Amino acid sequence: MRGTKSPSEPGPSLPVLAASEPPAFGFLFDIDGVLVRGSQVIPAARDAFRALSDARGRLRVPVVFLTNAGNCLRKAKAEELSRALGLQVSPEQVILSHSPLRLFGQFHQKCVLVAGQGPVEENAQNLGFKHVVTIEALRKAFPLLDMVDQSRRPKELPPPTTDFPTIEGVILFGEPVRWETSLQLIIDVLLSNGNPGAELEDIPYPHLPVLACNMDLLWMAEAKMPRFGHGTFLLCLENIYKKVTGRELRYEALIGKPSTVTYRYAEYLIKQQAEKQGWKSPIRRLYAIGDNPMSDIYGANLYNSYLKSGCESILVCTGVYRHNADVPSNPEECVTETAFHGHRDFCFDPSLVEASYVVQDVNDAVQLAFKKENWN
Repeated sequence: MRGTKSPSEPGPSLPVLAASEPPAFGFLFDIDGVLVRGSQVIPAARDAFRALSDARGRLRVPVVFLTNAGNCLRKAKAEELSRALGLQVSPEQVILSHSPLRLFGQFHQKCVLVAGQGPVEENAQNLGFKHVVTIEALRKAFPLLDMVDQSRRPKELPPPTTDFPTIEGVILFGEPVRWETSLQLIIDVLLSNGNPGAELEDIPYPHLPVLACNMDLLWMAEAKMPRFGHGTFLLCLENIYKKVTGRELRYEALIGKPSTVTYRYAEYLIKQQAEKQGWKSPIRRLYAIGDNPMSDIYGANLYNSYLKSGCESILVCTGVYRHNADVPSNPEECVTETAFHGHRDFCFDPSLVEASYVVQDVNDAVQLAFKKENWN
C-alpha cells in the first residue's frame, strides 16, 4: 500500500463550508461492507456523513454511491441510504451495477432476455429497453425447458408456443434465485440463436450479445464469511457454455465495478452535481472508498491508470477485506492475493489491487481525504 492512517487517530471537527471554498474533489462510496453490512448500518458511516454535511444537513462535497448491487430500483436504494445515513440521498447520486446500461442505446430497441432478481423488468424499462422478456415469462412460454425441479415439470405435454418473439440479446442484471433455471434457459437462448422452442441444428457462433452487470465473486453481508455474488453465477454460466460448445462465452459489455465505463459515468455524475450546486472549482480528484480489492480498488486504480483521472483508492477493513482485523503496521504486506477473485476477462495485475491507502473504516477514509485536501 502507498500509505495508511491509524484508525485510532481522532478526526477534527469540521467547520461549515464557506462560499469561497468550493470543493475540488468528490467521493465515490461503495455501500455493502463500507456503509452497511446487510441491513445493519456500520457506525462509522454516520460519523463520516456528519463530517461531510453542513449545519443544515447538506453535503459539502459531491458524493456518488457506487455499488455493484442491482436487485432494486435506483429510487429505492436512495431511500434506503437516506434512512441509513440520516440525510437526503437523491437517485441521481446512486449508481447501481446496471445504471450505465442507459448509455447502450444500440440495444434499447432489441428484444432482450433479462435475468436477476427484484424488479428486473422495471429496471430494464427505466434504462431504455423497450422489449423485455424475463426468465419467468420464458419458462412459462416453454415449460419443457426447466426440468431440474421435478415439482415444476408439466404433468401433461403442453401445446407448442408459436407466437413468442425472437430474443436478440441477453442482459444479466445480477444473481438469480433459482440458478439452475436461469443457467438452463440462458444457455438454451444462446444455443438456439434466440428461439429456444426450435429444434437445435448448428450452434451459432458468435452467439447473441450478452451484457453482464456486477462481476463480484463475493460480497459481505451479516455472515462472518463473504457470500456468493453475481460473479460466481457468471463463472458457472461461462464454464457450462464452454463445456457444451467447446467455445468461450463472449460479453458485449461488462458493467459495474471494476469496469472503466462505470467509473466514467460516476465521474460525470460527480461533475454534474458540482455544477448544480454552483461550485466553480473543477473536480481534480476522486476518492473511491471500498472494501473489496478485486472490484472497488481494482476498478478505481484501473480508471486512474488508463485515464489519468486523479482517482485515489481507499480500502477499509469493515467488509470483504480483513473485516475483523486492524490496519496492518506494515503497508507493504497488506494485500496478498492468494487467488485471483476478479472476472475472467480482467487480467490480474498486483498493482491494481494495491490501494492508495488502507484505513480501518469509512470515517477514517473521509478524514484522510480531508487532510490530503487541506480541509481540516
